Amino acid sequence: MKDRTFETGADMHHRTEEGGTYDTYRKLGGIINEKDCLSTLKRAEKIAVFSEPLIRQAENIAAYAGIVLDNSSGVDPKVKLYAVLRADNKPGGVEHHHSQMSDQRLFAEAIRMLGDVDSLNKMVTAYPNISF
Repeated sequence: MKDRTFETGADMHHRTEEGGTYDTYRKLGGIINEKDCLSTLKRAEKIAVFSEPLIRQAENIAAYAGIVLDNSSGVDPKVKLYAVLRADNKPGGVEHHHSQMSDQRLFAEAIRMLGDVDSLNKMVTAYPNISF
C-alpha cells in the first residue's frame, strides 16, 4: 500500500479565475490540462440538470470513501464536477484524455479541482490500489 497524504494550503477555496484554482489543483497532483480544468469548473456551475446514473456513481464512490456530500443547496459540487468530467468525450487526435480514467480517479480529480484536501486523503485511504 502506498501512503500519500496531501496538506491544506492557505488558499484552498473554489475559484474559477485563471491562476489560483489551477495552481492549487496541480499542487494536489492534478493532471488535467488548465483549459479543460477551468472549462469543467465553469460548466459545472452552469448546468442545472445532471445525469442521474452519474450522480449515483459519484455518491457511491464518496460513501465508500467516507466523504460526506453537501446536497443542501442541490447537487454537491464534487458530484457536479465528476458528472461533467465523466460526460466528456475524448476529442479526435488526442492521445490521453480524462475520459479514459477510472471513476474513482476521475472523482479524485474533481476533488482536487475544489482543493478539498480532506476528501482527497479519504479517497487515497479508501482506494489504496489506485494511483491518485
